[in-house]
Amino acid sequence: MNGEAVVVKNAGSHYLLSCLPEWAPFPAVLKGKIRLKANESTNPVAVGDRVLFESDALTASEVSLEHPALICSVMDRKNHIIRKSTNLSRQSHVIAANVDMAFAVVSLYFPEVKLPFLDRMLVTCEVYGVPVTIVLNKVDLYREEAPETVANFIKIYTEAGYRVIQTSARTGEGIAEVREACRDRVCLFSGESGVGKSSLIKALDPSLEPKIGKISTAHLQGKHTTSLYEMYRIADCGYVIDTPGLRGFGLVNLEKDEIARYFPEMLKASEKCRFIPCTHTHEPGCAVKEAVEEGLISPERYSSYLGMIEEDRKFR
Repeated sequence: MNGEAVVVKNAGSHYLLSCLPEWAPFPAVLKGKIRLKANESTNPVAVGDRVLFESDALTASEVSLEHPALICSVMDRKNHIIRKSTNLSRQSHVIAANVDMAFAVVSLYFPEVKLPFLDRMLVTCEVYGVPVTIVLNKVDLYREEAPETVANFIKIYTEAGYRVIQTSARTGEGIAEVREACRDRVCLFSGESGVGKSSLIKALDPSLEPKIGKISTAHLQGKHTTSLYEMYRIADCGYVIDTPGLRGFGLVNLEKDEIARYFPEMLKASEKCRFIPCTHTHEPGCAVKEAVEEGLISPERYSSYLGMIEEDRKFR
């Protein structure tokens, strides 16, 4: 059995493949050393990658851990989401490949949202051509107590051009909307630890068993529950990729003077800047700074932009 398959689980040196749309995962390992050209990533193969494989087995069910299939090569990607590795500053990590939609999952509280982290993820999706939707999760926990904060968050990002879906895995709010957005697609769920990605995936399909953790009450921080990158098939819907909770999101292969292009609201306003190029920091006649002063661009988003161009480590 030789052919093309999609990586549906990455467990370090071992993988699961499936010949989508058929869902019949089977084990595989890398044949020799596969390296992607011009890529310094820590993982040459990511969940979502299309690969060519070889196996002596006649069917997927006959492939075993003792005799896994061999991944021979990785096919060209239509897109991918990548971040700078936190422990190897010169290297990067591909979170997922060939994604139709990314869901940036956040919670305003429990744990408290970090807007610079979210904005870095949004910029990365813009850079690599991945449509992205923001999922504001756990709204049942704080909407009544902090309605103005919820409204302000939604205002910031809808005015920036992003769709925001309010959800609660506990009450079921917004789950149908997310499920419909996943239909016939491969969707990535990513965000900080503890925001409820795995709980959302289980709410989409209760038959699934992604790892779900609890929040540390001592620091109101999420615990790393998902440690593997894994794709799931949602019954009668599509495919979702669950990822470990992330502590940081460093930008990769992006020059400082390019960053503003990937803030949709800043890109639009910059057309009226007096000077081109404009860094939107000190130049006279800067339409972006004027838009911030007039309330047309949120100061929170502008602050995230300044943090990115200054390469402030606390935002990574």
